[in-house]
Amino acid sequence: MPHFILQSVFPEFLVRFFRDFWPPVQDTVLTIIGVLIIYSVANFILKRQMKGHSDGLLIKQIILFLLGLFGFISIVIAPLKPELQKEVLQLLGIVLSATFALASTTFLGNALAGIMNRITNSCEPGDFIRVGDYSGRISDRGLFHIELQTEDRDLTTLPNLFLANNPVKVIRNSGTIISAVASLGYDVPRQKIEQALIEAAKEAELSEPFVYITELGDFSIVYKVHGMLTDTKRILTAKSRLHAMMLDKLHEAEIEIVSPSFMNQRQVNETVFIPQQYKHQESKVEVATPEEIMFDKAEQASSVEFQKQRMSVLDTKLAELTQKLKDADDPQSKKAYTEQISLVEELKKTTQERLDKGMEELKKKE
Repeated sequence: MPHFILQSVFPEFLVRFFRDFWPPVQDTVLTIIGVLIIYSVANFILKRQMKGHSDGLLIKQIILFLLGLFGFISIVIAPLKPELQKEVLQLLGIVLSATFALASTTFLGNALAGIMNRITNSCEPGDFIRVGDYSGRISDRGLFHIELQTEDRDLTTLPNLFLANNPVKVIRNSGTIISAVASLGYDVPRQKIEQALIEAAKEAELSEPFVYITELGDFSIVYKVHGMLTDTKRILTAKSRLHAMMLDKLHEAEIEIVSPSFMNQRQVNETVFIPQQYKHQESKVEVATPEEIMFDKAEQASSVEFQKQRMSVLDTKLAELTQKLKDADDPQSKKAYTEQISLVEELKKTTQERLDKGMEELKKKE
């Protein structure tokens, strides 16, 4: 519209606004809308594509972070003139480089450590780990941190950089050694004590038990009994049960468990400090194990991780069967591959339902 027509229809300040200020505002608004649309579409696509993949959340976080960064830069330079945009981009490049350099020990350090942990796959949700003074089961694993559920059921967040800089002890899923220590006097035969401790380990449902003598003290001998625990999810219960069975078996063998100072101080040998056996009826009511209460979120996270891995395996199997169906020539082979594909798709559907349900339950525990 010609300038004289604008002056005749609109006041002078509106004419100046549309002539001088509206184009940059328009560019900024359009850029913001475009960035929001691209970010929303990318988030929607990534949410669908990465669903069921164990590393999906990490990849999604990285891509959305980069899109958000580029979107912010685009919004900043949108209202500027081309010459000024180049200068601003150069300035932003210097600022971002300096920021990344200064934050490399924290922000980028945690991100790189998180990527390294994913690549090495040394631990995953549900694993029981010990790092520094912290121990518990992993309930969440992100780009910058991991979340531990400790023995008191609380959640502890540890930066990935902390895990990269400290030794991490991961309890193996195939089994771990449970041990307990007892200090007993020199007046009891070693063979008798070792037999009682091995029986205690067997009663505690530990396999391949063995006993070490770790120390010959001034007043007592230190015995350490070991046994293999295959169900690592009940490691705390197994340790408690091992101690309980040691008490029972040592007392059944008429072996006193008293402190050396107490043994040295008593003047007579009349009293034997072994409690009488107490018989109680086992309760038939099934109760939850302590680990199910302590590590409820970690257990749920482990189940979700298992379903994600299963989805990945089913996707690979489905792709293989689809390719074989395309390459098949005779009708009988095509029919067989079609039936297998239908079966895998049904399993995938069931697994996806379990995964969705598990994710919902996991969110409720946050």
